[in-house]
Amino acid sequence: MADFLQFCNQFSSLTEEARNELFKKVKTKTVRKGDYLLKTGEVCRHLFFINEGLAKLFFIKDGKEFINIFGIENRLFSAFESYLTQTPSNFMLMALEPTTVTLISYEEMEKLCKKHHCMETFFRKLVSIAATKMTRRISEMLEENATKRYNQFVKENKVIAQRISLGDLASYLGITQQSLSRIRAGK
Repeated sequence: MADFLQFCNQFSSLTEEARNELFKKVKTKTVRKGDYLLKTGEVCRHLFFINEGLAKLFFIKDGKEFINIFGIENRLFSAFESYLTQTPSNFMLMALEPTTVTLISYEEMEKLCKKHHCMETFFRKLVSIAATKMTRRISEMLEENATKRYNQFVKENKVIAQRISLGDLASYLGITQQSLSRIRAGK
């Protein structure tokens, strides 16, 4: 729980009262590799803080998988569009390793935000950063070539790059495994 508190405090210093109420509302869950935290068509009802493990946010179109982001330890992870609007998700969340998450429901987060300004500040900053990262991700996919995307990913995500399959990396980069092999051989 200390890591989750540290994560929250980097966005907004939580009061003791808010912290105590937050910890009463969160739950911890462990899932196996390959288990889904969310499936397409379900409403994302939780924010997931990854205590241990690795997960991916992805969708499938015409039989092809497209990975949007990876979630790793000490990061909050969710299908934000579905979570924020409480509408069915086009994405899936799946554990790539045995994964332990601390989760909080949409309803409980809303109550905490209404009651504690520091929680509202935390949540607003969290959503702003998520939107900024998503904009950057879209821009990267539209503007950068595959080699540059690969090099940038490896530079920024050394820990993840060593833990994911080449198939998942290729899916994240929006290329085939054969193209990824060529890019890696050219290094």
